[in-house]
Formats: sequence, structure tokens, C-alpha cells
Amino acid sequence: MSENILGTEKISKLFIQFSIPAIISMVIAGVQTIIDGIFLGNFVGQNALASVNIVQPFMQVIIGFSMIISVGSLSFIGRSLGEGKKEEAQNIFKTAFVVITIISLTIVLVGRLFSEEIAVVLGANQVLLEGVAIYTRTIGSFAPLMSLMFLFGFTNRVVGKPELYLRGMILSVIVNVSLDFIFIKQLSLGIRGAAFATGTAYVAAFFIVAPPMFSKKNIVNIFSGKFDPSTIVPMAYNGSSEGVIAIATATTAYLFNMTFMKVAGETGVAAFTTINYISQFGILIMFGISDGIGPILSYNYGYKKYDRLNNTLKLASKVNLVVGVVLFFTLFVLGEELVSLFASGNREILNLAVRGSRIYAFAFLLCGFNIIHSGYFTAIGDAKASIIIAASRGIVFIVLGINILPMIMGMNGVWLTVPFAECMTFIIGMYLVKRSNNLCVSIVK
Repeated sequence: MSENILGTEKISKLFIQFSIPAIISMVIAGVQTIIDGIFLGNFVGQNALASVNIVQPFMQVIIGFSMIISVGSLSFIGRSLGEGKKEEAQNIFKTAFVVITIISLTIVLVGRLFSEEIAVVLGANQVLLEGVAIYTRTIGSFAPLMSLMFLFGFTNRVVGKPELYLRGMILSVIVNVSLDFIFIKQLSLGIRGAAFATGTAYVAAFFIVAPPMFSKKNIVNIFSGKFDPSTIVPMAYNGSSEGVIAIATATTAYLFNMTFMKVAGETGVAAFTTINYISQFGILIMFGISDGIGPILSYNYGYKKYDRLNNTLKLASKVNLVVGVVLFFTLFVLGEELVSLFASGNREILNLAVRGSRIYAFAFLLCGFNIIHSGYFTAIGDAKASIIIAASRGIVFIVLGINILPMIMGMNGVWLTVPFAECMTFIIGMYLVKRSNNLCVSIVK
């Protein structure tokens, strides 16, 4: 693919070419732990299911820093190529490669040495402590190849090979399901088997996305360019909204886990886990659309084709609205059937989760806009606006909501926290986008 296709090809065609693989890839990447939950919930029990959810903030640390570097460098590289700065793009990638390797090795060490301490901090009680510690130690060992898989897979998009990340993700889900079946159902390895299956799945994907990055024929690869410390801060800052998203996901999981642990014990955590898994699936579709249009946005912003920029944003917003409406009705109507995938036979968890799903479903009507807006600002290099949106929907209004709404509405207030956060963020996001569009118009004039 020639470099300037991002600035010349029809927007609708680019949208399909880049977003469809990104959506499928994002969903597959995100459902890895969901697959673990299905097997653990059905073949081990609710405590194993709750343990996997308790450890999610640690998983978000691995994924979060990977996204900060990967998305930050991808946006930087896309804009540099759009401006014709090939050498700068190569230096950014080399720097990202070095930084992500060093940090991921540090995570391996911390996860291995302090797994029990991490479990306690995450809110595990004595019942769940061992399971959380085991999952932390095991999945932490895979951090380097997991992180490089994201970096290489995302970079493949900007050099015209978006299909490789998709192929890697397809292979990873096949590996994960197969190994979960063997390790959990057949060999009864429980939580340790689930973590090993997920880690191995990411490694399988790494070997699919890595070859182009080892080829000197690519415009960016691990051999070209040089380590440039001066690019670390702008790269990390540009991708920092992705870090905020990971922190927000971890914060939400932590606050809800702690709240449900107090209200309903392990059963409450397991109920929230089922809803969290279902909502993740829908939100991952929306994030896939946001990630898919990222290279289109960043290239055309660097190329100063603002009409293409706005057309891409409008198309993505419309598609995400449709997805949100479909997800709303699906969760509202088929909540019991979906929850049963994770908690079959446990009526207490089922009833609690189904009631919550009908309130939680309203979040899907607005979260698509917020996700697109955050991704848009990351792509054009406005990290501040992206951070504001990500922090609003995942931290600020979550903290406010979960501390205020339950006092007014009881358990329903807990479930209403996420829809409340998405609604408030939508208002903020629309203002920021309107301000950005006005700025682009003034630049053109």
C-alpha cells in the first residue's frame, strides 16, 4: 500500500479496510480473560470467577502501559509520515521498542516477587488471595511478549498491514479456547491453567505480527532509526489517554469489586464480573472502531486535510451509535441468557446480575461517542482533551457516582454509576469536539 492512500482513498472504503480488522482484533484481544471466566465459572466455581476479576487491575497495568507507548507512537508515526518526516517516524518506533521492553521486564519482576502483596492491595480476601496471586505471577511472566505484540500489531496498521494484527488475534483466541479446555476442563489446573492459556495466546499472536518489524524493507522496523530520549515524553504524553483508560478500567473494577464485596461478598463480585464481561464485549467493538480510524485521522491531520478528518469522525460516530443501540436492546432483553454463560446454575448470582444489566445497559447509548472523541483527540495529538474525556468517563464521574448514587438509590445506584459517568462525559466531549472543529476552520482560513 502506498503511503498516501490514507490521504486519497475514499473515507468509507478506508473505514471498512481499517476498522473491520481493528474491531475483530480488539474484541478478540479483550475477550481473552472473558474466555477464562466462562471456563472457570462453569468448571471451577464462583470464587475462581471472582479471583480473575479481582486481578483485572494488574492486567490493566500490562495492557495500559502497552497502549500508552503503542498508541502514542502510532499517532506520532502517522503524523510524521503524513508530514513526510520518515527519519523521525523511524526514531519514534525504535524508542518505543526500547522503552516498552524495559518496562515490561520490570513488570515481570514485580509480578513474580510481590504477587501476594498485589492481591491484598487489589482487595482479595482470604478466600480469593491464593487464586489472585497465582494468576498475577503467571500472567505477569508473559508481559514482554504481550506488550511487544501490541506495539508491533498497531504499527503494522500505519505501514499498510492492518490484517496481520487481525490474523494474530484470531490465532490467539483459538489457542486460548483450546488451552482453557485442556488445562481447566481436562487437567483441572484451575486459575493457573487459565492464566497460562491467556499468556500463551498472546505469545502466539506475537509471532504473527512480528515479522514485518524485523524486515528492513518496511518504512519502520527495529533496525532503522535510533533511540531518541527526546521523543519519550511527547510519545507517552500523546498516548497517555490510553493509560488513563487503563487506569480508569482498573479503578472502576477496583471500586465496584470493593463495593460489592461489602454488600454481597463473593457472590456480589461474581455478579458484577458477569456484567463486566458482557459490557466489555460491546465496548471493545467501539474501541476497535476508534483504533481503526486512528491512522486515517492522524495522517490526514498531519496532511492538513481537515474535511477528511471531520468526515471520518462523523462516520465513526454514526456507526458507534448504531452499535450502542443494538447492545442496549441486547443486554436489556437478553440479559439473563448472557449472564447464564458465566453463572449457569447459580440463581443468586443470576438474579443480581440480570437486575443490574437492565440499568447498566443505558451506558451503551452514549459511551460510543465518548470513546470516539477520546480516540480522535489522541490521533490529532491533543492529548489533554483526550485525557479529560478518558478521565471523566472512567475515574472522575465513576468515583462521584459510586459514592453518591448508592446512598440515594441503594443497589440500583451502584449499577447506575456507569451510565451516569457516560452521560456527563458526553456533554464534556461534545464541547471539546466543537472547539476543535472551530480551530481547524480558523487554520484553514
